[in-house]
Order: sequence, then structure tokens, then C-alpha cells
Amino acid sequence: MKIVIVKDYDEMSKAAAELAVSLVQDKPHAVLSFATGSTPLGMYAKLASHHKMGLDFSGIKAFHLDEYIGLSPDDPMSYSYYLDENVFTPLEIPKEHIFVHNSDPEQVEQHAREYDRKIEAEGGIDLQVLGIGENGHIAFLEPADRLPLETGLVELTKDTIEVNSRFFEDEELVPHYAMSLGVRTIFRARKIILLANGVRKHDAIRTLLDNKHLDPRIPASCLQLHADCTLIVDEAAYTGQE
Repeated sequence: MKIVIVKDYDEMSKAAAELAVSLVQDKPHAVLSFATGSTPLGMYAKLASHHKMGLDFSGIKAFHLDEYIGLSPDDPMSYSYYLDENVFTPLEIPKEHIFVHNSDPEQVEQHAREYDRKIEAEGGIDLQVLGIGENGHIAFLEPADRLPLETGLVELTKDTIEVNSRFFEDEELVPHYAMSLGVRTIFRARKIILLANGVRKHDAIRTLLDNKHLDPRIPASCLQLHADCTLIVDEAAYTGQE
């Protein structure tokens, strides 16, 4: 794992965007899988700026890291809505190049199989964007005795529900289940960018960096074994000091 320590959130976002821009310039039809949450918003804003300056994203294929079960794509709390607002529309990615998760609970198993097959059919993921949770989770892969290898249904932990409740009007509204790419699907990405900022992520980053082996209780630990993973972390998350 390559570690890039930057001053602050803006520098983290800039460094991450530059890696993505370089890929798209070299491979205009690249396959990208996008994370959600507050961490990558700055990166996505900078990608939008590059697009306004002329970088063409119309050839890329866009996949969806995870999604809440039971929320429709037009629900403002859904990750499909988030990505449409912050990535797909600003970058003008054609709708036929966008592949989002089906959040219908009755179609979970069929969708999971089809989603992994679609990723394979497109040649695999060239760049996976990830954040890290305070408990070390990536995507919606929570600490467990075993991590799911393939895309599928996952149950969210109490900690994750509590953390994500800040995006909802009430914690009771946070879905308890989600669809997530599996660890094998993520690991097969040719390049991974892992983003972390702020003192609240310090413990997760220290635990990750102190663990050189795959530990399912620290889902992000699998990234230590990846051939091309770059951790971009700001000083606050790295040192634990504001």
C-alpha cells in the first residue's frame, strides 16, 4: 500500500482527483466504481472542475459501490441519488454507461449475481474509490468473522447505523440492510484509492497500518495485500491531531 500524507481535506481531494484524471486521460473508456459519503465529495467536485475545463468522461463506465436496501433511486438518502447529483450528472456520464444497484429487497440475490457478471463483462474495475469507516469498514463490509467475497446483501452494524444517522432526519429511518460489492470484487480492481480525513478516522487508519495481514474484523486490511492501492490521508487522520 502506498501512503500519501497531505495537509488537509482539500489536498486529499486534489490528490485523489489527479489520480482519477490521469487514468481517464490514459484510458478514456475506463471502468470506475464510486464510493459515497462525505469523504469523496471534494474529489468529485474537483473531477467536475476538470470536466468543465474539457476533460471528457463520456466514455467511462460507472459502477456503484453500495446501496441501502429499500430506498428508491430518487430518494435523496439513496446512494444512487447521491452519485447522480455529485458524479454522474456533473461529469455528464451517459445513462447507458451507469450501472447502479437494485435496492428492491425481493431482487437482491438475482441482482447480486448479475452485477458481478456485468463488472466482469466490462473488463473489470480499473479504479475503485473507497472511504474507510471508523470501525475499519469499506463499502458496507462490516467487521465480521468472515467477509463476503461477492456482491450481496449485508446487515449494517449498530455503529454504522448510528454514524450514518447524521444524514437522516431520525436514526430510525436509517435502513438496516444494504447491497455491497464483495471483498473479492473490490480486490480485483486494478487500482484502488482509499481516502481518509479528520481525527475521527485516526483510530481506523492506525489499526489498518499496524495490521499487515487480512483480518475480517478490520475489513480495510485486505487492501494491504492489493498490488496498487494508494491511501491518501490528511494529517489529522494520520496523527490524530487537529
